[in-house]
Amino acid sequence: MPFGATVLPAGGVRFRLWAPDVAEPLLEWEPAGADTGFEVRAMRRLPEGWHETTMLQAQAGDRYRFVVGDGLRVPDPASRWNPDDVHGASRVLDPLDHLWRDDGWQGRPWEEAVVYELHVGTFTPEGTFAAATARLGALAELGVTAIELMPLADFPGQRNWGYDGVLPFAPDAAYGTPADLKAFVETAHRFGLMVLIDVVYNHFGPEGNYLHAYCPSFFNPSHQTPWGAAINFDGERSRAVRDFFIHNAVYWIEEYRFDGLRMDAIHAIRDDSPLHIVDEIGAALRSGPGGSRHIHVVLENDANQARFLERDPGTRPWAGTAQWNDDLHHAAHVLVTGETDGYYVDYAVAPIEQFGRALAEGFLYTGQPSSFRGGEPRGEPAGSLPLTAFVSFLQTHDQVGNRAFGERIGALADPQLLRAAHAGVLLSPHVPMLFMGEEYAASTPFLYFCDFGPELAEAVSRGRRAEFARFAAFADESARAKIPDPNAESTFRDSQLQWDERDVGSHRWTLEATRQLLAVRRREIVPRLAGQRGPGEWRCDGDTLLLCWSLDGGAARLHLIAHFGAAASTVTAPPGRLIHASDAAIVAAGLLVLQRGGVWATLEETPIDG
Repeated sequence: MPFGATVLPAGGVRFRLWAPDVAEPLLEWEPAGADTGFEVRAMRRLPEGWHETTMLQAQAGDRYRFVVGDGLRVPDPASRWNPDDVHGASRVLDPLDHLWRDDGWQGRPWEEAVVYELHVGTFTPEGTFAAATARLGALAELGVTAIELMPLADFPGQRNWGYDGVLPFAPDAAYGTPADLKAFVETAHRFGLMVLIDVVYNHFGPEGNYLHAYCPSFFNPSHQTPWGAAINFDGERSRAVRDFFIHNAVYWIEEYRFDGLRMDAIHAIRDDSPLHIVDEIGAALRSGPGGSRHIHVVLENDANQARFLERDPGTRPWAGTAQWNDDLHHAAHVLVTGETDGYYVDYAVAPIEQFGRALAEGFLYTGQPSSFRGGEPRGEPAGSLPLTAFVSFLQTHDQVGNRAFGERIGALADPQLLRAAHAGVLLSPHVPMLFMGEEYAASTPFLYFCDFGPELAEAVSRGRRAEFARFAAFADESARAKIPDPNAESTFRDSQLQWDERDVGSHRWTLEATRQLLAVRRREIVPRLAGQRGPGEWRCDGDTLLLCWSLDGGAARLHLIAHFGAAASTVTAPPGRLIHASDAAIVAAGLLVLQRGGVWATLEETPIDG
């Protein structure tokens, strides 16, 4: 890696910094375990904005930092480890120190993915990589096949969602050491679990990003974003900036053996280059460290740009393997809760039909105007994509945590309708995703939390409450005052899962229902997903949704019926072998009766030649 500190094979460490706007940066270095203070070393200026020095006596574990400008001391922007938080010195880390024991792991095909989104700090009471590692067996037994870790890049303070990271190569020390993270990935592989890491390439957090101070070339002021000038992916000197993030993507796959990335909000990346940075990262991962391993890239993209999900003739993704399907979530949320505020207004009309079309086709917005966006068109046609290009879900960190009180969907929805929607997602050809605790309907909220310095903390707390003033329920200041303070440690603690709930009452019932649905998916649906292309079929019979998808190259058809009405519904039973039923039964020749929230799924297997 051309950035940062590199332990040399013959001994010593090479330190490199890209800072074209700094004339003479200095390196400050202190040996591991010493308390002698930092030794100062000049750096040699290289072409194209690089600075370098090699110290033969340096080794892994040593502390170092750079002095830029008028005495400003900063950590390495490519620090592999920053245990003294984002304002402290970096530590030299040798990536070859870890003895991997999973050399036989090749990953898993994407068709097998059942994703589980996880925040390390709130997944367990301890909030560490080690504690999360001890819970991996329970997730594998449930039927999960892929863990998606919320961002780990070093953030300010001891708690954060991760989207305020400022050192993209350094796993935050609040969760443990780099070795602990590698052990987590290695153990996951032993259980047959893929591990994806959420990466943020559209902005840096508001505290601890020193690049703004000494490296303005890292940003392009011609593109403005909610976070200020955009990261410079397409302006003058952008090559080194692009390489910084390409190396970051490769780094997680190579040095930590992650099985892929989830790329946060690529619609917020500003890049007018002929080759978009998302495409270049995809190409680097296809030709890079993955080798024969299955490597996957999941996108978050509010613009529904299907072009990032296109496949080559061999069905291999060019850039993104799949995208979070917010359209399906929004339609399902309106259907099961009745809420139509904010962006849900686009899904307020005929939510059963919208949920059905999303299950059948993927995106709902493929170029249509959005009322929420003032009539602006959104999305691109996606009919040529396989349905596994859509990661579908009923809740995520965003959809839960962006609520004032962090309520999960189980606290808001009609329970019968929620069960039907849950079955629809888990038994569809889409790749399903669960948000941690969803498998047992966790009662704990997931709140917005952070740990900024005093001045920024106060502004964030005020801003958090002010943003809800436009909602009728929070028009009164006394109501807004009840919204939890993001910077309070109690807000973070209240968001931690209570694992003993899994074995109690309705939580235990929900856990078992989730386990059974995933078993049906693994046994009946996953083996028939490879090569699936194009949308399914859907129609509504009153409040009853009827779906059909072609699988296994046309040799099988998956039928699913779900009833969302108050009164029972009678429909013609679909052909095929029954694979799942709840609150539904055949009552006469060919007639199927479904109660509210009832689901009926069959698999019809037909020779391709008819």
